[in-house]
Amino acid sequence: MAVTERRSQIAVGGSMVLDVPALRAGGGVALVFAIPFSIGARLAADNDDSGLAVWLTLGAIVGFVIGAGCAAWVQPLGTPLIHGIVTASVTYLLAQAVFVVVRLVRGDDVRWMALVFNLTVVVFAGLVGGMLGQRLTQQGFRP
Repeated sequence: MAVTERRSQIAVGGSMVLDVPALRAGGGVALVFAIPFSIGARLAADNDDSGLAVWLTLGAIVGFVIGAGCAAWVQPLGTPLIHGIVTASVTYLLAQAVFVVVRLVRGDDVRWMALVFNLTVVVFAGLVGGMLGQRLTQQGFRP
């Protein structure tokens, strides 16, 4: 008896397909590892502790790399780089949407250019994570 596995996929554009379970898995990992560091970095920066803020920001970037790498590693479609980039970017944007709403409700300023700059860093982290996930697959490691 053959067992078939059904995976949900999202079609993007003409021929690009994304594996939803892989995006969820990587996004969950990124949320667990990156977001606490991001919150800590913001608190440290607000308290004028720039040294700690830098280290916590680097921890958040590593968290996005790990989450993107997980998504790239578990996807079965042969598109690890795009899965890594999409996972890191969407996770960052969803978390930042919550943070922006909180800041607006509190009456604080929103630094829009900082959000855009940080998004470019997160996209690069997603690319690195995608390459690491691809490398794991090429070396024969399977999830």
